[in-house]
Amino acid sequence: MAEAKVLVVTGGGRGIGAAVARRAARLGYAVAVNYRGNQARAASVVAAIRQEGGRAEAIAADVAREDEIERLFAQADRLGRLGALVNSAGLLGPIGRLESVPAAPLAELFAVNVLGSFLCAREAVKRLSTKHGGAGGAIVSISSTAAVLGGGGEAIPYAATKGAIETLTIGLAREVAMEGIRVNCVRPGMIDTEMQPPGRLERAQAGLPMQRPGTADEVANAIVWLLSPEASYVSGAVLGVSGAR
Repeated sequence: MAEAKVLVVTGGGRGIGAAVARRAARLGYAVAVNYRGNQARAASVVAAIRQEGGRAEAIAADVAREDEIERLFAQADRLGRLGALVNSAGLLGPIGRLESVPAAPLAELFAVNVLGSFLCAREAVKRLSTKHGGAGGAIVSISSTAAVLGGGGEAIPYAATKGAIETLTIGLAREVAMEGIRVNCVRPGMIDTEMQPPGRLERAQAGLPMQRPGTADEVANAIVWLLSPEASYVSGAVLGVSGAR
């Protein structure tokens, strides 16, 4: 039996990341479940995967730090050959009008959502690219409908970080297209995860086309499809998972 490909999922201990980790493990990936602070949550995801007969390891790393990202991928290498990366770690950041946003949380938001995704993609390319002796693979990042709606009045900084993710996706897809790597992202709409501020889903629901938010599993299904051979000619795509929003 062929060795399972390794999937690194940043922010894999909760929400969409956890849903991706569980689904990908069922399809045969050995999953490196990255987390920053909540070891118990990541351990729970790993335990669920192992209970179903899959392989997974929880790996602590702050994706805002280059040295920790490098350590994350070095530890994931122990599971086997990297086959895919899902950039799921992210912060919502400061909520409110732009003139009320202080510099410190703004810097942290961009460090996690943008710098972290760029550096994780860098480490993945080093391992996946046929130019570097890799066997190819896939990278999927998570954007948001905020990237096109703008987040005005509430979350412009968050929206801006997701716009950067979409630019990264398109540019990197073209850069590595001849090196066996496909690069895509999903653009979720309103999703029922713990990232949502209290009361936000209830306030927004009536204005959603489907009259309900999406689930983490619904987004994970799209991500895992983009990782799969079924999406072999899909690269540089931004796939909306937004219920027509």
